[in-house]
Amino acid sequence: MLWKFNRGFLYSTSRKLVLKALPFMSVHHFSSPEVSPTNKSLDFSWEKRRLTITPQIVHSTLRNCPSNLIALSFFLWCAKQPNYFHDAQAFDFMVNVLTKLTEKYVTVRRIIGELENVGCVTKAQTFLLLLRIYWRGGLYGMVFETFEEMATFGFTPNTFARNIIMDVLFKIGHVDIAIKFFKETQSPNFLTFNIALCNLCKLSDLSNIKDVSRRMFRDGHYPNANAMEMILNCLCKMGRLAEAYQVLGLMVTLGISVSVNIWSILMDGFRRMREPGMANDLFKKMLGTGCSPNVVIYTTLIKGFLDSQMVSAASSILNRMDSDGYVPDLVLCNVLIDCLSKIGRYDDAFGIFESLLERKLIPDSYTFCSLLSNICLSRRFSLLPMIASGLAIEADLVVCNSLLNYFCKAGYPLNAVDLYDYMLDRGFTPDKYSFVGLLSGLCGARKIDEAVNVYQGITMYCHGLDAHVHTTLIDGLIRVGKYQKALRLFRRALVEKYPLDVVSYNVAIYGLLKSGNIGEAFTLYSQMKEVGILPNARTYNLVIYGFCKERDVKMVKQLMHEIREAEFELDHNTMKSVTKLLFRSHPYPSALNQLIEMWNSGFIPDEAMYEQFSKGHACTVNIGHAHHIFVRDKLLVDSSSSDDLPEVAASVG
Repeated sequence: MLWKFNRGFLYSTSRKLVLKALPFMSVHHFSSPEVSPTNKSLDFSWEKRRLTITPQIVHSTLRNCPSNLIALSFFLWCAKQPNYFHDAQAFDFMVNVLTKLTEKYVTVRRIIGELENVGCVTKAQTFLLLLRIYWRGGLYGMVFETFEEMATFGFTPNTFARNIIMDVLFKIGHVDIAIKFFKETQSPNFLTFNIALCNLCKLSDLSNIKDVSRRMFRDGHYPNANAMEMILNCLCKMGRLAEAYQVLGLMVTLGISVSVNIWSILMDGFRRMREPGMANDLFKKMLGTGCSPNVVIYTTLIKGFLDSQMVSAASSILNRMDSDGYVPDLVLCNVLIDCLSKIGRYDDAFGIFESLLERKLIPDSYTFCSLLSNICLSRRFSLLPMIASGLAIEADLVVCNSLLNYFCKAGYPLNAVDLYDYMLDRGFTPDKYSFVGLLSGLCGARKIDEAVNVYQGITMYCHGLDAHVHTTLIDGLIRVGKYQKALRLFRRALVEKYPLDVVSYNVAIYGLLKSGNIGEAFTLYSQMKEVGILPNARTYNLVIYGFCKERDVKMVKQLMHEIREAEFELDHNTMKSVTKLLFRSHPYPSALNQLIEMWNSGFIPDEAMYEQFSKGHACTVNIGHAHHIFVRDKLLVDSSSSDDLPEVAASVG
């Protein structure tokens, strides 16, 4: 088994200028043919001496042009030649050319004017090519300007131009305007629908995906295999497998074959839903159709089983992959390192890492980040120098964010702050994970005022922050005892309607309990339910623990009913607090009866109840008597419990 390894790219008023740009070509290719007046039989007509343009000639010429303006002029001239179309490499080269021209002339109108000065005739095609170059280069502001200038010069933008504008609108987040632009396109083509579907799938906008698909069929266009894969992948990622199977049926009806990619998408859908068994059943059906699996499918199945902590099943799939002759690639190894670390098999994960050299696989940034996660989860922070030694990993944003997390978890908050400054110096654009690392580092270094100032700047200038960023600062302040400052920031988050989740509320409730405000903690607990945030097990245990400290038996019992209805259980620490409360608040027989009543009602799990009495945690409890009633009222018949009975009896005796 794999994890058993031991560590183991014309015109000119001056002909000479153009010719200097074309040093490799014969002069007669661009000069007028010389025809002897005494020998009319020699036919050197331009049509028969036309230069045959190839991508290679165009690329070389563009690179040797003396100026960016001449390069753009030549590019436009080539595009006007019959049956010649620029390839992707030429457009990529022109992105840099047009970017520099834009920096020099600022506006599209001035660039057009300069082109006219060197002999270029402005046509609709000129604007279409400029649109395409700006689009390819991600210069979206100039795309809109070019589109507007096209109309100003008297040209009507065609469907191709409208397609570009629609795509840009999607990419800059103006979805509603993009949809309106799509609907106003009078003659949409296949590319129109394909661009819309591609962007909507990325946005997981199921409603508009359905609307665009219906119009596509109504207008006589049919999605190709790639479009169907996009839709299928979107549905599976959203957990909409019923709709995914409907799309699959449509594909079969349209005669689109079910490729290995389609099978892989469907299996990944079941993996995301934590149904690895269903994914495995689908794998068997795929084999029955004669379709051969690939490493991607095996990786999906293995990850699915490991995410569900079904290690033996994952091992079986890995063994089958090996017997079928497939060799694990770096992606699979990275998945194994990540998944094994998350389920606590830290040494196995390191074993995979140490086998990479033997497998001739070079670790990448994902490998490094997975190992950092392993170190943080196992709290073996001293291992970082060992794994970093000899690794040539480019420090991208993901790597830096992982290191930020490491420094905070390992107790080096100042290093986290220094690393964030380094990231800014290197030109990185921080994301929410970077902010989390910085705020954690500042709080850990007890730079409270600076942390609060940074947070206020982030919330003012960065939009789309999730609950994790807000929660990080509040939690960091509580950890260093700044309860009131933390609670003020939480209340401000509520007023500003920042996104908060159950973890955010749990942190605030914990801070209120630590500051002795049990009443306000319960009020916040009630408020979170009113705004639709459901408490989790941590919430219930926190509030119950708080009321146990207040010795409020009535509230404890009320919350015990709520935790039972929510189908959560008490953790062991809360169980101890409840037990102590009952025996400190009531006489022994009454307290014991209430405890057993709560147990019989399902408020307390059998194992937790058994542990309390077997270890004698209940204050002033007659262990023998309590154990007798416990066994009498509800026998624990599982093997582990029955095996423990003699030891309990011995301890009682």
